[in-house]
Amino acid sequence: MRSESVARNYAAALFALGEKSGKVDAFGEWIDALAGAITASPKVEATLLSPKVTKATKTRLLTGAATGAPGEFTHFLAAVVKRGRQGLLPVIATEFHELNDVRLNRVRAGVILAREPDEQLKGRIKRALEEQLGKEVLPTFTVDAEILGGAIVRLGDRVLDGSVRRRIVRLRRQLLSR
Repeated sequence: MRSESVARNYAAALFALGEKSGKVDAFGEWIDALAGAITASPKVEATLLSPKVTKATKTRLLTGAATGAPGEFTHFLAAVVKRGRQGLLPVIATEFHELNDVRLNRVRAGVILAREPDEQLKGRIKRALEEQLGKEVLPTFTVDAEILGGAIVRLGDRVLDGSVRRRIVRLRRQLLSR
């Protein structure tokens, strides 16, 4: 089974625990914090993945980092380590947020622009996407001067390319095919 499928199953289990206990948002914050710590520190990641470090030590490390987290969450972490899946915590966090986004009827969008947008432009893009999709949109803006103008929007697996660069390439192909 692919690691993404396994992570999705763990995320679904954590999400179900969160819904049952009414702590979905708290679980999201905790899984984000742990995933961020693992991703930010190669030393922590190496420790969690090392076969030389016992599962008990890994469990203490993770649950110690989650001091103050709900009991269900720390039990979940212990189960993840028991099955040797602690390296998947960053992917589990991503999958968890996808489930939460479905629950809240929202979508995350990556928006690439040719120049840095001001707050007014960000708001207009967000509203336009929300109107088109009928969902709340959580946009993340990045800049890539190579697209020349327009925008590229990534919604999960879909890419909506409205860049000037793409239009130029398409026009060039049309002119050369004549």
